[in-house]
Amino acid sequence: MASSMVIKRSSVLKSLTGGLRVAASRAYASVAVGSDIVSAAPDISLQKARTYDEGVSSKFSTTPLHDIFKGKKVVIFGLPGAFTGVCSAQHVPSYKTNIDKLKAKGVDSIVCVSVNDPYVMHGWAEKLEAKDAIEFYGDFDASFHKSLDLTIDLSAALLGTRSHRWSAYVEDSI
Repeated sequence: MASSMVIKRSSVLKSLTGGLRVAASRAYASVAVGSDIVSAAPDISLQKARTYDEGVSSKFSTTPLHDIFKGKKVVIFGLPGAFTGVCSAQHVPSYKTNIDKLKAKGVDSIVCVSVNDPYVMHGWAEKLEAKDAIEFYGDFDASFHKSLDLTIDLSAALLGTRSHRWSAYVEDSI
């Protein structure tokens, strides 16, 4: 029997809301250790960070989860939003700083996903000077995060539906 994945939801998100209290239920994601993340989020695709012109030239292509995880060792993390305080100042930089350590352990790719469009994710990756180290993906409608029960309503901070902070090590989709 698989144990619950250690993806806890925080009860207060002061850093995102400038001190406003945002209530969130304390729960766990719907996936557990040993779960197939592709099966847990069937038919979900993400949008690789890109410029609008790249979107047009690719006919606004998306990347199926299978392509992100199949046959790879991936560290993936989700966060509430591009260009937000803690996400920009601490969350992404901590992964960027540790990229060599992760690669030395056999990790093929580090993936950041947020409930944003791929154009915002592209601009943010450039601003953080992280686009060569970390793959950034947009989950524009939160369908990926909803599939895994990893959304939070941050309407009080004028952000709407967003992702909780979470991370996972995924090997060949598991």
